[in-house]
Parts: sequence; C-alpha cells; structure tokens
Amino acid sequence: MPTEQDLGRLQFTTLLYYLQCTNPDNGLVRDKTEPNAPASIAAIGMALATIPVVVERGVIIRKFAAKIARKRLEFLLGCPQGPEPDASGYKGFFYHFLDIETGRRVWECELSTIDSAFLFAGALTAAAYFDGEDADEAKIRMLANALYERADWNWACDHGLTLTHGWRPESGFIPYRWRGYDEGLLLYILGLGSPTHPLPPEAYAAYTESYEWRNIYGRELLYSGPLFTHQLSHMWIDFRGIRDAFMRDRDTDYFQNSRQATYVQQEYAIRNPMNFRGYGEHCWGFTACDGPGWTKKQLDGVEREFFDYIARGAPFGPDDGTVSPWVVVASLPFAPEIVIPTVRNFAQMNLGMTHLYGFKPSFNQTYAVEGNDAGWWVSPYHFGIDQGPVVLMIENFRTGLLWNIMRRSQPIVTGLRRAGFTGGWL
Repeated sequence: MPTEQDLGRLQFTTLLYYLQCTNPDNGLVRDKTEPNAPASIAAIGMALATIPVVVERGVIIRKFAAKIARKRLEFLLGCPQGPEPDASGYKGFFYHFLDIETGRRVWECELSTIDSAFLFAGALTAAAYFDGEDADEAKIRMLANALYERADWNWACDHGLTLTHGWRPESGFIPYRWRGYDEGLLLYILGLGSPTHPLPPEAYAAYTESYEWRNIYGRELLYSGPLFTHQLSHMWIDFRGIRDAFMRDRDTDYFQNSRQATYVQQEYAIRNPMNFRGYGEHCWGFTACDGPGWTKKQLDGVEREFFDYIARGAPFGPDDGTVSPWVVVASLPFAPEIVIPTVRNFAQMNLGMTHLYGFKPSFNQTYAVEGNDAGWWVSPYHFGIDQGPVVLMIENFRTGLLWNIMRRSQPIVTGLRRAGFTGGWL
C-alpha cells in the first residue's frame, strides 16, 4: 500500500509543476505543459494556495516563499482592468487565459467568474498564512485583500440573483449561470464574504434551490456528475460538521456528501455499464479532463464515441472510457480506504506516479494506441489545474493545513455565515 512516504513523494513531484512552469518574471503559471501554452488564472490561484505547503514541507524557506507570493500578487494587481478586449480583466475579475509574458487576454477567451474565484481563494490563502510583521508578509496581505475586494460580484450577476459564468467584451455576459450543486459553492461563499461588493444572501438561496438530491446505488446524496465538483471548494474549506439549511434538512454535510460521491464513482466503475476496458474496484475517477479526441471507432463490433477535453461524470456520463488518477487522489480526505488501494493500482500501471509532476492526468485503456509504452491512450500533457487538488488534498489528509489556514480567513468565515452555515468549527 502507498505509505506516508509515497504520498509525500507524489505530493512533491506534483508540486514541482508550480515551480518549473512559472514565469519567474511575473509569477504567471502555464495552463499545461504544452510548449507556448498561455497562463491559466485558476492555475495561478492554485499555485498561490500551495505556497504554505512548499514552506511547511521544507521545499522553500518562508522568507523566499513570501517574496514569490508578493511578486505574483503585485503583478496581478497591476495588470490592466477595463472593457478593452486586450485587458487582463474587468470589474476585478480575470480572463480565463492570459499571455504568460504580458498578462493580457489571449484567444478571445471569456472573463471567468469561477477561475477568478480560484485565484481569489489562492490569494486569501497567502494573506491568511503570511501573518508576520515582515515587510513582504504585510505587503502580501495588503495586495491579496486589494485583489479580492475590487471584484464586483453584483455586476457579475447581470441583474439576476445568480452569478453568471462570465463575460466577453465582444458579446457581453455568457448566458449560463451558476445554479445547482457544483464547484460554484466556493464562488458564492467568496461573493457573500466580500467587504466591498457582497452578494445578497438571496443569491445563495437561488444557487441552492435547483439542487438535485438523489438516491444512486442506494446512496442518498446531492448529485453532481464530475468528481472534481465535489472537491474544489473543499480544497480550501473544511466542511466537516458545518451545515447550511439544505444540509441541516438532510442531517448531513458537504464533506459527507463528497464521500458518498466518491463511492458512487467507484461503484459505477465496478458495474461498468458500457463495458469499457480497465474499469473496476481500483480503476475509476471520472471528471473534467483531457481525452483521446473527438472521434468514433468501431471496437469489437461496437461503435465507440470518444471526446477531447470535456467534463466526464458518473453514473450518467458523459463517459468514453477515460479515467483520471489525479481526481482519485483529490478524494483522499473523503474516502482514504478506497482511494489508497486505487492509487496503488495506478502506481503499478506506469502512469508516472514517481516521475516529474506525478501521475499523468488521464488515460483511456479502450482507445488503443500503437507505439507508446502503455498500448493505449495517455494524456501527453500535465495541466496546472489538476496539480493543485493533488497537492492540497494530500496535505489536508496528512495535516489539515489548508483547512486550518482558511479558518483564519475573515472573508471565508463571513461568507459561510451569510450563506447560513452553522455548527462545527464555525
């Protein structure tokens, strides 16, 4: 079985992504290992959140880690904000992808509320962790709070109660909204906690009113298909024992719900209704990830449809046989008794557990590929947003570090209380 030492090594090799794929001039983090990839605003937020791990695990001394955080926050706060199509963001939010040298928008991508939320959460992590009197630490707190507090959450609602997915200068607000359970939980807690442009409590009620409570494989849970949606808010917030009105009514909490969702994923793989190769008790993990590509193949008399980067889910799909090791590791705090044996299986499959950046983010044993070591498709890249959940959730499992830090973050505490959370550590 993977030991504490094995988990530590996996955490360290995964963590190296944020040290090696960062532009040292400005702290921007590459979206993926593909050459010339732009920076991802969410990956930058996750890189900020891993800095306490880097310090506490002895990778970089606190004094120099503080300089890294300060430099990154200074650059982001100085990036141009405005309605111009080549700015870095607008109304305090950021575009999804930025040029890694200039920090300006690329690809006519969207201004993303959720990716900005990951950035803000990372900034607030740095602000809560660096609590010393040193000049750099004081500057980190000032910069992080300024970055978070200028976000206009009410503008992002576009005259509605719920938050929109984002905005483009060419066409205005994206027509989709954050409703129903998903990673948007973090988004609303941050919006409610803002001291400058807070969301009204009615916004949270509007988000939760379309929740889907289901019985799946005999398990009662708040449904969301991709496993990452049950994890990303939990990287920062310890939901054990704290409950909003929805969870009080069902006598559970979001942590226990993520545990149920993890078991549903495993059970789906055991049942394997579409007969994909490899699925089983120790091979599961369905989430947003890279895939073999948009194509169809005739395999063993069955026409199979495959996807590129898409949010896969269980048990209702979409599913094309693609499995993600990283998302299994990120469920470690919820269900270690099924995660650890699965990690052991992945370790034996030559998926890079002990290599640079850790596990390859996704693979598909149904999609045969000649000429590579595995004989089936394995993602050629690592992604910045897959590395953070591995590092942070291993640490929360080992020490609860991120959870303990964020209990000291006033915006998080305020946001939870305004959303109606009570009990436990609150």
